Amino acid sequence: MPTPDLSSIRAVLFDMDGLLLDSERVAYAIGREASEHLGLPWTHEVAMAMVGLNSQDGYRVVREAFGADFPVDAHMAEFGRRYEAAIDAGRFDLKPGVHALFDLLDTRGLRRVVATSTRRSRAIAKLDSVGVWPRLHGLVGGDEVERGKPAPDIYLAAARLLDVPITGCLVLEDSNTGVRGGLASGARVMMVPDLLAPAEDVRATGVTVMDSLLGVIQALSVV
Repeated sequence: MPTPDLSSIRAVLFDMDGLLLDSERVAYAIGREASEHLGLPWTHEVAMAMVGLNSQDGYRVVREAFGADFPVDAHMAEFGRRYEAAIDAGRFDLKPGVHALFDLLDTRGLRRVVATSTRRSRAIAKLDSVGVWPRLHGLVGGDEVERGKPAPDIYLAAARLLDVPITGCLVLEDSNTGVRGGLASGARVMMVPDLLAPAEDVRATGVTVMDSLLGVIQALSVV
C-alpha cells in the first residue's frame, strides 16, 4: 500500500496500547484471569472484539455476548485491581522504535499527543512507568470524550490540544477500531497491527500498513 503524503504533517497522534506499549497481551491475560477468578465466561473472540474500545463500549460487547446480567462492575473492579498491579510491577514494555521515532519527531519539530481509549489517569501512569510521558505534548483519554473509537472525537480533541488542523495530523494506530476513527476524523493514518490483522474494510481504504514503528521511521525519514 502506498505511503500517505507526509510532507505537510505538523503533528502525530499516537494510540497507546498495542502501538507505543506492548500491553494488549497483558490486558488479554488479565481479562481472562479476572473472569476465571469470578467464575465468569470469557472467550478469545470477545476479547478480540474489545481491542481498541474504551471500557464502556468494551463491556457493551461483553454483555451482548454473555447476557445483560453479566456482572460488569465486579469484573471491572477485579480487572482494574490486577491491571494496576501490572503497572506497578512494570509489566508493560515499550514497542521497538518508540524512542527513535520520538527522536526523529524532535528533529523535525513535530509535536505529539497520545489519543487513547484508556482513561487519562491510568494512561499517564503507564506512560510514566516506561519513561515516555515527559516526551509527549499532551494526552486525551477515553474518559475525556463523549464517543469512543471508532468515532473521530478523540483525534479531533487531540488536534485541538495542539491547535493543529486535523488534516495536518498523522494518526498511528494498531487496531481496526482506531484506524476507522482516524480516517473518519480526516487525518492521514498509518496502521501498525498488533493483535489483529487489518480488517477487510480497513484494507479497502488503502491505509498504509507497517510491520513496526521502524517502518514509520523510515517513511518519515524520506519526507
